[in-house]
Amino acid sequence: MSNCVFCRIVAGEVSSYKIYEDDSVLAFLDINPTTKGHTIVIPKKHYLDLPAAEETDLAAVLAVIKKIAPAVVAGSQAEGFNLGVNNGAVAGQVIEHLHFHLIPRKKNDGLTNWPSKVYQPEEIAQYQEKIKQALVK
Repeated sequence: MSNCVFCRIVAGEVSSYKIYEDDSVLAFLDINPTTKGHTIVIPKKHYLDLPAAEETDLAAVLAVIKKIAPAVVAGSQAEGFNLGVNNGAVAGQVIEHLHFHLIPRKKNDGLTNWPSKVYQPEEIAQYQEKIKQALVK
């Protein structure tokens, strides 16, 4: 994917601040971080989004995240981290290459977690059934 910036980073055509690389996974600092140390972790193979990815590549990415997360937290002098993936433009995916955000967190860092909603009594069972039906298809 010659127009994909992450594929161009993998190919060495675009510079990045790499923190980890192996045969199938690359991790580098986000140049527009949510917090300092915000790291992007990608499969080197191009996938549009999470459902498109092969399970072996997802397993490799998660193994790398598990390996580097403590270093990202320690190196950022953080106390924890958020792990996120934006899947589709409506969810905030800007670059159309599957990527995970590893965001170091500190107490009182000014970030807030997602707001929660409340189901109406009949709604939760309806959503459960619709999702289970979609899972069978």
